[in-house]
Amino acid sequence: MNILHIANHVKQSGNGIVNVMIDLACEQAKLGHNVAVASEGGKYVDLLQKNSIQHYKLNQTRRPAQMMQAFFNFRKVVKQLKPDIIHAHMMTGALLSRVARGFRNYKIVTHIHNEFQKSADIMKVGDSVIAVSQAVATAMLNRGVQEQKLHIVLNGTVGSSRKEAAEEVLLDGLSIVTVAGLYERKGINDLLEAFEIVSSGYPEANLYLLGDGPDRSKFELKAKQSIARNNIHFLGFKSNPQNYMRAADIFVLPSHKESFGLVLIEAREAGCAIVATNVDGIPEALDFGESGMLVPPKSPDKLAEAIMTMIQDSEMRNQYRKRAMTGLEYYSVERVAKDTLKIYEGVLIS
Repeated sequence: MNILHIANHVKQSGNGIVNVMIDLACEQAKLGHNVAVASEGGKYVDLLQKNSIQHYKLNQTRRPAQMMQAFFNFRKVVKQLKPDIIHAHMMTGALLSRVARGFRNYKIVTHIHNEFQKSADIMKVGDSVIAVSQAVATAMLNRGVQEQKLHIVLNGTVGSSRKEAAEEVLLDGLSIVTVAGLYERKGINDLLEAFEIVSSGYPEANLYLLGDGPDRSKFELKAKQSIARNNIHFLGFKSNPQNYMRAADIFVLPSHKESFGLVLIEAREAGCAIVATNVDGIPEALDFGESGMLVPPKSPDKLAEAIMTMIQDSEMRNQYRKRAMTGLEYYSVERVAKDTLKIYEGVLIS
């Protein structure tokens, strides 16, 4: 099967959409398919080439002149590769795939990673539509996606080709770690407020924030104004965050919106005791509370209470660590690739 994945870029920046696409492309290539990726480029190009995946440079800047050029360049890629499937992971790629199809025989599969974005409506153009969780699927049904073309494929990271060699990381005191893009919707303000409560009872606690994003300066300013400022550490983006997850006493994901939370599977694989918000696809990623403690979103008090419960009760913390690592075989990248290939096969014969 000839498969073309398309996304805006393949930067190694912690972007969950890109990470899912890279994992999927690499596994499909390992399974014997002819796989290519079209994007503006980024550090993952080397990994793609290592896995015999051709990368086509495609600038998809959303300005009229650039989009017109992208359209013509995309048609050249399609003419050369002759894909059976074009798998679009972002809005621009979905539109290009639809507009450029004409009389060509390829099928379009769109992958909805972030249903809460307005642009998710555009992903309806797919002949098949993949949702990353039941929560996303339900939301897309409500937005008019036909049930017969909607499929659910839960994300997985176990066995990812992106993984780097493990290194030992030492963290100070009681270590609380989060790995997230620094956006308002990730609940970082809530975490900073919760940590202030935690630190008043546990002055040895330290909060480590891994990731970057447009709201970082706001969060750093808030942290500087906190009474716990000396114990709050912004570490920026790390290419292998699992090194820090393995060293953490507690992993926290306080998102307000989260279609699935790929990072939660990485945290489970690292054997973390997890506290996360009960929103969207997060409960599915944590076996509905079996593999991590769930708390209400936008509630710093409840978040702090859960973290302190984890700190106080070492037996509970160890139980959550064990449960996090149970059933991880389901979250393999190989399973994700095989489930996705079945969807391709179905749409090709429809």
